[in-house]
Amino acid sequence: MSDAPVVHVVDDDESARESLAFLLESADFEVVTYASAPAFLEALETATPGVIITDVRMPEMSGQDLVARLAALKVKMPIVMITGHGDIPMAVEAMRSGVVDFLEKPFSESRMLDALQRAFKSSEAAPVTTDQAAILKRIESLSERERQVLDGVVAGHANKVIARDLGISPRTVEIYRAKLMTKMQADNLAALVRMTLSVRGGS
Repeated sequence: MSDAPVVHVVDDDESARESLAFLLESADFEVVTYASAPAFLEALETATPGVIITDVRMPEMSGQDLVARLAALKVKMPIVMITGHGDIPMAVEAMRSGVVDFLEKPFSESRMLDALQRAFKSSEAAPVTTDQAAILKRIESLSERERQVLDGVVAGHANKVIARDLGISPRTVEIYRAKLMTKMQADNLAALVRMTLSVRGGS
């Protein structure tokens, strides 16, 4: 039996599944693939604990439905969600439901490996209080307008909706969003949402 960390890949696209499995096996992960969410749930009882990577859009049962089902079953395995059709509301919904990371296709090899590293760490320990203090300090460094844009992003609103609510242009929202991403030290939307929810909770 291998001691390599186990990754369960759930994706109905065979070529995407095989490509991801090849990438992960090359990085010394043990990979088990499933062509559908029901197939994974059927194998769950005997599955080796590890990290789950699931696509969002699948027939029979979507990635979001799988996440909800696993939560109902009290399955504690960390989840990384991938999609070729990502948008802000979907990303925020995924992060609020406890997904460790949310990646839009095509994603780089390093981005996936970073997400997996974070996922395996999340299963080992609770968030570190000093990390939360650093995040709070970053939020405090934001201007009032930047905080308003952050609130809109974390609420799952698109730029044009945030712009309408604040009475500014979508382009101005983009500028504020870029500034707050830099101040928050977030290199992508999932990281920004994850950090903010870690200190504010899921509400």
